[in-house]
Amino acid sequence: MSNPNIDQLAAAQKANAEVMMALLRTAFNGVERLTALNMAASREFFNNAVNNTQQLMGAKDPAEVAKLNSQLAKPNVEKWTEYSRSIYDLVAQMQKEVTSVMESQYSSFTKNASSAVDKATAGAPVGGDVFAAAMKSMLSASTKAFDNMTSMAKQLSDIAEANMQVATKTATKAASATAAAAKKSK
Repeated sequence: MSNPNIDQLAAAQKANAEVMMALLRTAFNGVERLTALNMAASREFFNNAVNNTQQLMGAKDPAEVAKLNSQLAKPNVEKWTEYSRSIYDLVAQMQKEVTSVMESQYSSFTKNASSAVDKATAGAPVGGDVFAAAMKSMLSASTKAFDNMTSMAKQLSDIAEANMQVATKTATKAASATAAAAKKSK
């Protein structure tokens, strides 16, 4: 005959191992996507650098060099903004995946803990109800803290999204201003 406490402990260990594996899978997938993004950006940077160098080396006079410099600056700002946006999107997606795993694990934990407290209360000696009430109060407080933490993470994500949008607009305006200034200097 098996011991219910050992069975519960084994089930909890298995659940924790599954959560850890899900978190590790998410982390590895994120690193893989980040590496692919960085490789693509590095390849594009290298190709642009080679192309830009060839164009500058083909310039005949300083005015043409200045014109090329102003023309070559705009795409770099746009590409940098696009790269930053891709990084932000990747991090936001990973944060959502990790939060989802943690929320499901926390929900399962609170159900199991509440069930265990209820079972312990049913067979508890005199005074056990005080302990059960304290445990339920602790579970309620930890649930509120977890909810607050999740809400705060969402707010931080919203703030980061707003900042990213402002940075994108600012970079686009700066690139447009650079292009306009280059046209005026012609």
